[in-house]
Amino acid sequence: MTWDAEFTTYFDRCADSMRFTAYLLCGNHHEAEDVVQSAFLKLYLAGPRLARREGLEGYLRQIVVRTFLAERRRLRWRRERLTDEPPEVAAADGLSEDRLVLWQALSGVPARQRAVLVLRFWHDLGVEETAAALGCSAGTVKSQTNKGLKALRLRLGGPGSDALWTEVSNRG
Repeated sequence: MTWDAEFTTYFDRCADSMRFTAYLLCGNHHEAEDVVQSAFLKLYLAGPRLARREGLEGYLRQIVVRTFLAERRRLRWRRERLTDEPPEVAAADGLSEDRLVLWQALSGVPARQRAVLVLRFWHDLGVEETAAALGCSAGTVKSQTNKGLKALRLRLGGPGSDALWTEVSNRG
């Protein structure tokens, strides 16, 4: 099978999952789509040089997270902030209020901590797997997880947030 055919099959199988991961990281669909598009382009260009292609999903997830973090570093120097919502918040389409509150709180957590939280608790990766995806040590993952959960706890600290916090901490 040629790399083009293999890549097409892989893209069809993984695109939605990677798009959702990017959305969890970015907090908006447009930026998530850009991150995923860049990640798939990087994978496509690297594909012919890859000796083994068994772990492509983990490799692609690593590319998505690193692309997101690189974009965040670049965004820090820009004056404009991308958003997929107008200033008025529209009614949610089928999402529970708890989930919306949780996603809004997660979007306020710093990018690296958010990446760790998404990989650890959404993708259910262990400390070592998360460290490999982010290119850092296991200790860094542990400290970023701790800081991210503290930041999330602070953002959810208003009245009625106990049920939300229980939902978040039970996932870990």
